[in-house]
Amino acid sequence: MEFKLNIGPSDSGERVLPMAEDVLYDVIIVGGGPAAQTAAVYCMRKGVSTGLITMDFGGQLSDTSDIENYMGYRYITGVELASKFREQVRQFEIAVLEGKKAVSIEDGREKTVRLEDGSAFKARTLIVTTGKSWRRLGVPGETELTGKGVAYCAICDAPLFAGKRVIVVGGGNSGIESAIDLAKIAEHVTVIQFLADLTADKILIDAFKAYTNTTVLYEHEVAEIKGVQQVESVIVKSRTDGSVTEIKVQGIFIEIGLVPNTSMVKDLLDLNEFGEINVDCACRTSRPGIFAAGDVSSVPFKQIIIAAGEGAKAALSACEYVLRES
Repeated sequence: MEFKLNIGPSDSGERVLPMAEDVLYDVIIVGGGPAAQTAAVYCMRKGVSTGLITMDFGGQLSDTSDIENYMGYRYITGVELASKFREQVRQFEIAVLEGKKAVSIEDGREKTVRLEDGSAFKARTLIVTTGKSWRRLGVPGETELTGKGVAYCAICDAPLFAGKRVIVVGGGNSGIESAIDLAKIAEHVTVIQFLADLTADKILIDAFKAYTNTTVLYEHEVAEIKGVQQVESVIVKSRTDGSVTEIKVQGIFIEIGLVPNTSMVKDLLDLNEFGEINVDCACRTSRPGIFAAGDVSSVPFKQIIIAAGEGAKAALSACEYVLRES
């Protein structure tokens, strides 16, 4: 098989192509976060024909505020780093389909990725890098009021709640980080913690305690979110005595962790107890020719730099598979 290496940018700086259903790609990458974009760069540098399907570029990276632990940058915002990733990917001659959701994968000598609009794309090998999504409470009012005071990303939506009273659900790192961001601009922030203590890192807890416009309700859970056109109050329940309290607020930020986006492969690939795709040291899944990388995989320690490294590893494994099977 002859490979063509495309590494130089055009005058416009972009060499992206539209995805085509009648093309058999060497590699299709599903996802748009650090793992996906790093995998794309490595695949293109290897000269294999590559397609990338994603709802949006950046993934969770775009929802991260301050980054001080990504090598090469003493400080950078998530949006800025996501933009730099995107610029680097789009200098290569890669086929990109953005704004479309993949719903299933079919295995065989040729792999097929099917989208929610009915279109389908084929490749010799796949790299799944679909990341994770915000975990939901599953209480009455949550779905109906999402976008109307119910939010999952303080980085994205905190400015909308300046001078208002809000609740943050979750006492881990993401919850306390969000509470700190909100305490800077909100009238008052109430943290609802399921456990008897906050579980965030000590440095975050200390920073949070410096604010005087905050309250923590330990061993409580949200029972209902109330409102008509907008969040008006939240019903919380004590886990110790069962008492119920209604708190008047204009917003609630749900920060209770993430769930892997594996619905498209749950009946195809082996998953671990957390619903993540089991991979070996070369990012191989339980199916030959299908690889996984980033937060959707079973690799521990969900960090941007780890996701990027795993994306590179998955790409090299996929390229090796293409060479071997051609």
